[in-house]
Amino acid sequence: MKNKETHNENDTFLAQWLEEKLSDIELKGLVSEADYKSFLKIRKGLDVYDNLEGSTDASFTKIQEQIANKNGKIRSLNSNTWLIGVAASVVLFFGLFSILGNDIVTFETNYGEQKTIALLDGSEVILNSKSTLTYDEDNWENNRTLNLKGEAYFKVQKGSTFTVVTDNGDVQVLGTQFNVNSVSDLLEVVCFEGKVSVHTKDEDFILLPTNSVRRINGYAIEKWDISDVNPSWIDGESSFKSVPLKYVISAIESQYNIEINSDTIDNNIIFTGSFTHESLNTALKTVFKSLQIQYFEKEKGNIYLSVK
Repeated sequence: MKNKETHNENDTFLAQWLEEKLSDIELKGLVSEADYKSFLKIRKGLDVYDNLEGSTDASFTKIQEQIANKNGKIRSLNSNTWLIGVAASVVLFFGLFSILGNDIVTFETNYGEQKTIALLDGSEVILNSKSTLTYDEDNWENNRTLNLKGEAYFKVQKGSTFTVVTDNGDVQVLGTQFNVNSVSDLLEVVCFEGKVSVHTKDEDFILLPTNSVRRINGYAIEKWDISDVNPSWIDGESSFKSVPLKYVISAIESQYNIEINSDTIDNNIIFTGSFTHESLNTALKTVFKSLQIQYFEKEKGNIYLSVK
């Protein structure tokens, strides 16, 4: 009887999670680790099925059009035959999926969105706006490696080496809290707890709590200490310390889903400061008025900059 009740509860949790009424973190606290891994596979399978279903609809339409062009009229395909074909495609696809063992999990955030992700070992990632995180869940116990494009804050449980791979360098830890920002040719890593190892093409660094390091192509390595207990963007504000303006512009675009035209200004001007995630107008004022740069919205969602 107890097992039946647990099963019913898990069914309820699964339904709520798939409807996004429960977050990954909340679900992980309600079910066993084995069930959580199974639920992740179910969600991935449903995503694949949705994509497959969409592609078969398009294929069906295309086949009908080809028949019409050839014979001058459309001949309806037998629905049972069509469904059997689709079912066979599904079976074949998932058979290959299992054989190849492709268990790559991908998380993405949209403009102005943050997403909290619970990893299989209890580690937690908070993904900033317009960022992508991928990892192989099937091999996670033996290889805690993730690929990051954008910015994320990591709270890592102790265990085997935990590696974040970016286009600008790799970050390795055993168990700690740190922030990684890898955008274009910028890599910035801040250690909030524990010890962080940063590997770039040219140099390696060890960071302790409050230490940070940054490399921008064309600039020398920069190191400094911070006093914050976590990244400011988690609390709704993006902060910058002596960075070229173009990176601030990129962050505003990612946060507010706008385009900023900076062709008529020097976007390598150094900026130190912050902008809020709550109001686009306030963010624009805070950044550009402090630099004596004018801005105006020529078309909706398109901001143009000019020097006063």
